[in-house]
Amino acid sequence: MATPSVTATKGGARVKVQRFGTFLSGMIMPNIGAFIAWGIVTAFFIPTGFTPNGTLNEMVGPMITYLLPLLIAYTGGKMVHGVRGGVVGAAATMGVIVGTDIPMFIGAMLMGPLTAWLMMKLDKIWEGRIKPGFEMLIDNFSAGILAAIMAIIGKLVVGPVVIAFSNGAGNVVQFLVHHGLLPFTSIFIEPAKVLFLNNAVNHGILTPLGTEQALQQGKSILFLLEANPGPGLGLLLAYAIFGKGLAKASAPGAALIQFLGGIHEIYFPYVLMKPVMILATIGGGMTGIFMLVITGSGLRAPAAPGSIFAVYAMTASDSYVGVTLSVVLAATVSFLVGSFILRISPVPAESDNLGEATAKMEAMKGKKSSVASMLAGAATKGPISTVVFACDAGMGSSAMGASVLRNMIKKAGFPEVKVTNSAIANLTDSYDVVVTHQDLAERAAPYTTSAAHFSVDNFMNSPRYAEIVELVKASNGAGAAPATAAAVVPGDDEALAAGSILARESVVLNGTAGTRDAAIDEAGALLLARGAVNAAYVAAMHEREESVSTYMGNFLAIPHGTNEAKGNISSSAVSIIRYPEGIDWNGKPVKFVVGVAGVNNEHLAILSSIARVFTDKDQVARLEAASSVDEVLDIFRKVNA
Repeated sequence: MATPSVTATKGGARVKVQRFGTFLSGMIMPNIGAFIAWGIVTAFFIPTGFTPNGTLNEMVGPMITYLLPLLIAYTGGKMVHGVRGGVVGAAATMGVIVGTDIPMFIGAMLMGPLTAWLMMKLDKIWEGRIKPGFEMLIDNFSAGILAAIMAIIGKLVVGPVVIAFSNGAGNVVQFLVHHGLLPFTSIFIEPAKVLFLNNAVNHGILTPLGTEQALQQGKSILFLLEANPGPGLGLLLAYAIFGKGLAKASAPGAALIQFLGGIHEIYFPYVLMKPVMILATIGGGMTGIFMLVITGSGLRAPAAPGSIFAVYAMTASDSYVGVTLSVVLAATVSFLVGSFILRISPVPAESDNLGEATAKMEAMKGKKSSVASMLAGAATKGPISTVVFACDAGMGSSAMGASVLRNMIKKAGFPEVKVTNSAIANLTDSYDVVVTHQDLAERAAPYTTSAAHFSVDNFMNSPRYAEIVELVKASNGAGAAPATAAAVVPGDDEALAAGSILARESVVLNGTAGTRDAAIDEAGALLLARGAVNAAYVAAMHEREESVSTYMGNFLAIPHGTNEAKGNISSSAVSIIRYPEGIDWNGKPVKFVVGVAGVNNEHLAILSSIARVFTDKDQVARLEAASSVDEVLDIFRKVNA
């Protein structure tokens, strides 16, 4: 199931503006860390900061006057002509810096690329014509002469022009603020975001003007005109509650990425699939800006990406209430408007709607969108036939998760969907859906680029399973009639027989460990006593726990070794230890620890039984109350009957 291909749209004023904005963004975004550093220094050490300090405050001016413009100019020059272009671009930018008393970001974005472009053209003139031995001399002097000339031009010509432009743009902003018109900028900003024209506005105008304003006033409202995560959050919540099909299933995950991760483009397909929804984000954006205006709130520096964490990190000390109201009310209005639209004019639940919208978004962007892969991959045409759970070893947690989801998909009426588990190292690009622990998602992605990817924080009861079931329903049609009872996994009874994978002597009702590591040792000791593993495997159980937690949810943890440690297993075995008082497992309460060692998937049947038990709260309660080992074994035998 490959995602739709994307071909960049050629020609047109929109595409030219978009490319220009992308170029501006390319100069600003790599230096956001420096902007944040300046924001932190400003927030703490200026006279009105958290911890005023006259000595450290001396860094604020030079950072904003020299460091940031020179970094922007160097980055822009390097984009055009490599390091050589970056050097001459930064040197030439000194001319516009010393000729003004405002942060010369716009000047840097002009002088850096322009000087680098001229250097590139000059280099081509004498390329291949310089006598051997004179290359370094010509290169160094040509760069120095050009940089000096451009610095003079910057001082005498470019600087005054940029100052005039900045003053004019600043006057426009002040006019909008004084006349209460600033919220209406959302009418242009929100559609621009969806059309990927926002970079030209945000990085070309708002960031430079906002930085100048922040230097004078300690904060600026302009930093939050485009970066407010509230409108996108409200839109996605509306889809999560009132949407249908794949849009409804994928919206909660998209909301987390947008609001916490700050990747706003993930909500663009939801607008493109129903363009009238842009009214929701416009309404939310206007509300957010209005709250900033009436409370006089702002940020000290740009918030990039537009995550709520970045927004709060850059919020001025007197603006937390105003910024919070701006985000919350923007999300609320966007949600209410979006919900109203979806209620009176629902989006059809066909599975290809969101996929087409995602492809359209990527076409406008001109390249693939990594954050939209969960939408594009999930929205591909054709039925889903294979789902794989991937973890480090492919032995314990992934097997449990596969069992849980397999049962959910069967009950939804799709027994033909094959749900398996695998070690990440053994993955191939042949699956329709890939499920991984959130800490392993990046490792699994390169192996399965064509699949829809879902990451979970535990394998037992993740809410994302419901999203996957909705995806299967949307992709595979109505499905068969839901099963009235869970299908029996062949071999369950044999697996539970005395002396097999789960033996009576491997079940302990009252564990003695008081910590996570001691519990792993206790579970490993039972496997050792069975002769199923050696001591190196127990050590690998601790190694696995340090990389990714084996906490499963519902008071259960299943420690097991790494993929590399499978050679230390001589036979499949499972141990079960109950801790009536519970132990702390990386901040989670655990009462049952299941040690796992598996060869050739022989242990999967018992793990399937364990998964079914621990997804049933009544069965978990029975386990907690069990008074004998036989009673515990009986619970696992009967769960599949």
